[in-house]
Amino acid sequence: MSTLRTQMTHDMLVRGLAEQTQKSYLRAVTGLAQFTDRRPDQLSDRDVQRYLVHLIEDRHLAWGTCNTIVHGLRFFYHVTLGRPTTTFHIPCARQPTTLPVILSPAEVVQLFAAAPTLRHRTLLQTTYSAGLRVSEVLHLKITDIDSQRMCLRIEQGKRRKDRYVPLSARLLPHLRTYWRTYRPGTWLFPNHTGTQPLSPVTAHRIFHAAKGRAGIVKPGGIHSLRHVSPHCTSFVDRRDPLSASSLLWANCRNSAVVATPDLG
Repeated sequence: MSTLRTQMTHDMLVRGLAEQTQKSYLRAVTGLAQFTDRRPDQLSDRDVQRYLVHLIEDRHLAWGTCNTIVHGLRFFYHVTLGRPTTTFHIPCARQPTTLPVILSPAEVVQLFAAAPTLRHRTLLQTTYSAGLRVSEVLHLKITDIDSQRMCLRIEQGKRRKDRYVPLSARLLPHLRTYWRTYRPGTWLFPNHTGTQPLSPVTAHRIFHAAKGRAGIVKPGGIHSLRHVSPHCTSFVDRRDPLSASSLLWANCRNSAVVATPDLG
């Protein structure tokens, strides 16, 4: 399996698959091998189909999870092993339309106030204000901040695309205070060595710790800040005069220009 794993990893790397996608695909093949107790390159489509039935009927995995596994297995058999066709599949399922459980404007304020350190609070505020995914906020660099044009440069976000997002005039003073206090080097939110960004696990722990101190019992992780961000207005109650948009940050300007560092 180690040789096959290495080959599959190389196949995914040269095709530019995201790191999380690579991990999901590798887990799919590993799970198949563990279930059958055989090398995956020796299995038939019927063997794979039996594994998929097990995931749905015995483990009761969600359709979306099973669909990711199918894509991972197809990649392995079509690309890594070079099989021209495969017949295993899962039936299409009608996905229920749901809305995320979101934080109220007051809860957003309570969350920030409950963060024990300036570093933790600034991380949460930046995630919320710019509407960033956790991987995007963690990979912000000092040079991505342009206070003259009031924008943040997001490198290699979702689908490996660069983009610019507005830098809130209310967020900028917090970033300057944070920079003067901690003097980070390359990364805006570095790990304890200063050589790499914080890990997503650490960011999630920071969020949940602040949520616990604030007494917030609603489900959801740090991504929930993106749902109530001023840049995700579909989930903001515009009738509320204390909406999350007007509560903390407002009047951001968008720009598509090269960013220069300015936190002084």
